[in-house]
Amino acid sequence: MTERLLFVVNSPQFFLSHRLPIAMAAREEGYEVHVATARGGGCPTIESHGFVHHELPLSRSGRNLVNELRSFLALIQLFRRVRPSIVHLVTIKPVLYGGVAAQLTRVPAMVAAISGLGSVFVERSDSARLGLTRHLVQGAYRLALRHRNSAVIFQNPADRAALFSISAVRGGQDRLIRGSGVDLASCTYLEEPEGVPVVTMAARLLRDKGVWEFVQAARLLRERGLSCEFRLIGAPDPGNPTTITREELEAWREEGIVGLLGYREDVAAQYVASHVICLPSYREGLPKSLVEAAACGRAVVTTDVPGCRDAIEPDVSGLLVPPRDSLALADAIEELLVDPERRRAMGAAGRRLAEREFAIEQIVAGHLAIYEELHLNVG
Repeated sequence: MTERLLFVVNSPQFFLSHRLPIAMAAREEGYEVHVATARGGGCPTIESHGFVHHELPLSRSGRNLVNELRSFLALIQLFRRVRPSIVHLVTIKPVLYGGVAAQLTRVPAMVAAISGLGSVFVERSDSARLGLTRHLVQGAYRLALRHRNSAVIFQNPADRAALFSISAVRGGQDRLIRGSGVDLASCTYLEEPEGVPVVTMAARLLRDKGVWEFVQAARLLRERGLSCEFRLIGAPDPGNPTTITREELEAWREEGIVGLLGYREDVAAQYVASHVICLPSYREGLPKSLVEAAACGRAVVTTDVPGCRDAIEPDVSGLLVPPRDSLALADAIEELLVDPERRRAMGAAGRRLAEREFAIEQIVAGHLAIYEELHLNVG
């Protein structure tokens, strides 16, 4: 009987950008591949690749209990209808809801991909409300990851340690795969362009990504009279409570402090046209944007937080700064802009790091090995 692999991901765009090569390789290995996501513009593209697509009522926020129950029940119904041999759960809600649903419906094997632990692990407030939310989320992880034949994939050691510390993961269940990989052939490694140095940030436009600090760093360097150009790639995420608003973007546009490029699919080309890549995020799994920056041979300035620090070699391929510190961010960017020789050496080191650790072939092989291991456990 053909083994059936079902991916459950919050959005079709995330599946296409972060899991498509794995799904295609699994199909080559003989799996019948299904993909379940919320509604979105990428759904026809998923189907065009020959995968069976299922639409789920997954909302971005978790504030409406009726909607959350509806999402959970839809997953149970989907698992009973598709009868997958393996479910591969990606992003927070699919992991939490799908993990429980997989146990209730007796799915033979489960893979949970932890690509970040969510805002409750980032917020520093000691409010009672946040404390209760964090307690509930921790309990949900413990419940969701109890599947007897499962693997939990982490992208960085800090996230793994966090879930071990709350007894959500048992020994032997964890795997460490550094990110979603990068196609080295599509990330061209070229010499830096001539002209005014360009500093680029590509991310969802959220406060948690450090967008405010990036803009403030641009202001500080303008005040210092440094000749450079800041570019911001990405779009707001209205379903996320920390999104940058349209009004804020319009104010920045009028100020002229950063170039707002919006959502782009040619991020690698934008990196090649840049001199320094920046991501001042508060916490990540292992950001694909920094992996692509390394592959393009560009020096990086990012924050000393889980995920970000794991995507570079500190002081070799990039610089680390404290999170939420626009002054330190501006200082580090300036350090690289005024020292082209060091900057280019860091870019070359980044490319070597990408070739050694982040090649998509290596990432795909790691996932296929986990599928095979779980399949043998069923047998």
